[in-house]
Amino acid sequence: MTVEQARFRYLLLAGLRWFPVGLLIPVMMLLPLERGLTIAQVGAVAAIQGITVLFLELPTGGLSDAVGRRPVLLIAGVVNLASVGLWLVADSVPIFALVYLLQGIYRALDSGPLEAWYVDHALAADPEADIEGGLSRSGVVIGLSIAGAALASGGLVWLGPIGPVSALTVPVMVALVLSLISTVAVALLMTEERPARGIAALAASVRGVPAAIGAALGLARRSRVVFALIMVEFFWSFGMVTFEKLMPVRLSEVMADPGAAGALLGPVNSVGWAASAGGAALVPLLAKRLGPGWTGFTLKIVHAVTIVGMGLLAGPAGVIGAFLLCYAMHGAADPVHAGMLHRLAEGEFRTSLLSLNSMVGQPGFALGAIVLTVVAAQAGTPAAIVTGAIVLAAAAPLYLMKPKVEFREHSQAGISGSLAL
Repeated sequence: MTVEQARFRYLLLAGLRWFPVGLLIPVMMLLPLERGLTIAQVGAVAAIQGITVLFLELPTGGLSDAVGRRPVLLIAGVVNLASVGLWLVADSVPIFALVYLLQGIYRALDSGPLEAWYVDHALAADPEADIEGGLSRSGVVIGLSIAGAALASGGLVWLGPIGPVSALTVPVMVALVLSLISTVAVALLMTEERPARGIAALAASVRGVPAAIGAALGLARRSRVVFALIMVEFFWSFGMVTFEKLMPVRLSEVMADPGAAGALLGPVNSVGWAASAGGAALVPLLAKRLGPGWTGFTLKIVHAVTIVGMGLLAGPAGVIGAFLLCYAMHGAADPVHAGMLHRLAEGEFRTSLLSLNSMVGQPGFALGAIVLTVVAAQAGTPAAIVTGAIVLAAAAPLYLMKPKVEFREHSQAGISGSLAL
């Protein structure tokens, strides 16, 4: 497979994977509130997802390295279908808790295999392949996919209920169908050159999971740069709660009409993800001028400022304007962070390092969901949003972490650490 073929399949599968998410984003916070949960209860059940990923991220990443990217993604697709299907009927705290539990299992399985598959195939075809360019393009594709889906979601909400199905539930129904299509596409397009495995061979691969996990943890322990990048993910994920969970609540407050806010969130999220795609497309120019470390630092500071604006600016126009700038910064930061991680890992254990990064991010998001929704309930949504912005800004200096000595180390497990970032 050529680099171009690997990139095309990667981008297509990434777009199909994230389109259903775009349908859910505008209603994800408002639907549980419509069905009787309080904002603090929503924050608590959402935290279950992060806690689940915390325990499963590294084992599932190691599983992907051991048995293959494709089978793990297929299992993830089935779990996601169960979760979205349950979302259609969830109407209580326990059922929503189960939804987020399944989402946590899905996110743990889904985190890393597709990206690792692309990088593996691209570097196998050309060791000098521009993987950052491919990752940046994926940011554009994902942003545009979510943008289009969010716009469609707003339209579905605006059209109103279908029989007994509420307007906020309709996008969930469509997301279920498209998630099925995405899973089928993985089965058809994601090929791997792995030998046929019997039961004994598969068991031997699964026994290799602890070694893959240990290799990733060992690199984080040895490299202060890797550790710094992982802590960036923690603070970043904490702050993400502001624009993923609290922004819909903030907009409904300034509009004083949750229904109108739900309809407006579709096109707003659409433009936001288009802005994210624009940020991802432009960031290579900035990275070439400033270098990845200073680019990451600058983007995190500006990102935090936009979040503060989202919490403090008055009226729908101010909140929406800050939200759009926030997503542009979010989209720009992601390929910079991913590229720095990929340059620190190579070989068959790549997914384990990505999973370690994601594992740390999930409890960050879970903690943010709990803390910031409690702050919102006690001190108001603007105070919660500003608090999240401050925590996110704390990640910026970590991008400037320098190694004590420049060296390149290859572990027996197949992970290398290039500390000359």
